[in-house]
Amino acid sequence: MDSDLKREIILDNYSHPFHKDTEGTDGYIKVNSNNESCIDNIDLYLKIEDNIIKDIRFDGEACAISTSSTSIMIKNLIGKSIEEALNYIANFEAMLDEREYEDTDFNEAIVFDETYKQGNRKTCVTLPYVGIKKAIKEYLEEHKAIDKDS
Repeated sequence: MDSDLKREIILDNYSHPFHKDTEGTDGYIKVNSNNESCIDNIDLYLKIEDNIIKDIRFDGEACAISTSSTSIMIKNLIGKSIEEALNYIANFEAMLDEREYEDTDFNEAIVFDETYKQGNRKTCVTLPYVGIKKAIKEYLEEHKAIDKDS
């Protein structure tokens, strides 16, 4: 993918982010992700039912890279099982770390395939992924406790 198309995808997701609202998020898992060295600070709202990610929404203030990464991540994770989501995240992180990965389901996220060239941007790109992993962990811990009580 050429750099002009990558830039266009990033700017489109920054200007018109997918699911950047918190309306109707009662009962969602809420986590915060922030970068202490800049303005990036987002709240993620995650709805999981029967180990399937049904919805993700977000709010906050972040740079173009973090906002577009969040928007693209949300598009790619809604509808996935927790296992599929964690596999997607592991592959995405491998791409960012220049390790071997499968890119079959990255869709627009492939725009970040050269992030390693600007190491300081890696934190921006991975910000929403840090939050999503926290939310999934919280969900799994909560449901593990429920299963033990049953």
